[in-house]
Amino acid sequence: MAQWYEKLFENYAKTYDKEGFVQGTIGECDFIEKELNFDKSLKIIDVGCGTGRHTIELTKRGYSVTGIDLSESQLKRAREKAKANNLLFPLFHSLNDFYESDDNGDNDKEGAQYKSKGFDLMTFRDHNITTFTDDDGREHQIECTERYYVSCEITWLLKSLGFKKTEIFGAKLGAFSIEDKLTTEDFEMLVIAEK
Repeated sequence: MAQWYEKLFENYAKTYDKEGFVQGTIGECDFIEKELNFDKSLKIIDVGCGTGRHTIELTKRGYSVTGIDLSESQLKRAREKAKANNLLFPLFHSLNDFYESDDNGDNDKEGAQYKSKGFDLMTFRDHNITTFTDDDGREHQIECTERYYVSCEITWLLKSLGFKKTEIFGAKLGAFSIEDKLTTEDFEMLVIAEK
């Protein structure tokens, strides 16, 4: 039986590229380049690369990037986009993490819609019903469970994996910055770790 995230991404790549939260690629890649000190000798791995938005943009800028994602349809879309841009780079089938909320409750919004069935404070898991329309126009409704992490957990996990330095910031769409302190208002966090 397919997991909820496999069902969500099995035929959702073109629609995914239209989601609002994926429209900040240029600014996000500007930030990544700055953090790397524009060192094009570094090798980059994009885990959960989806349709390749960061992988493709960074490859265009001259970086050596490898993309990894669990979803075959997302990787297929990434390959199509890479070919259209006359690029070749490695893409692998592995793990992808995805979430987006409907902050304003607008059910006419394009893209996936999420309705929470409850958040368990003991396990930090959100249980929700996700409704989305796939690339063929078919509507699906799937039951999902997602684990949330707080910054101290992320720091501890990375430390246990041998990372010596971890910094966590707020993550604004298309405008990542180490000047943004992580707050309870942030939907995502930007984690920078060094071994």
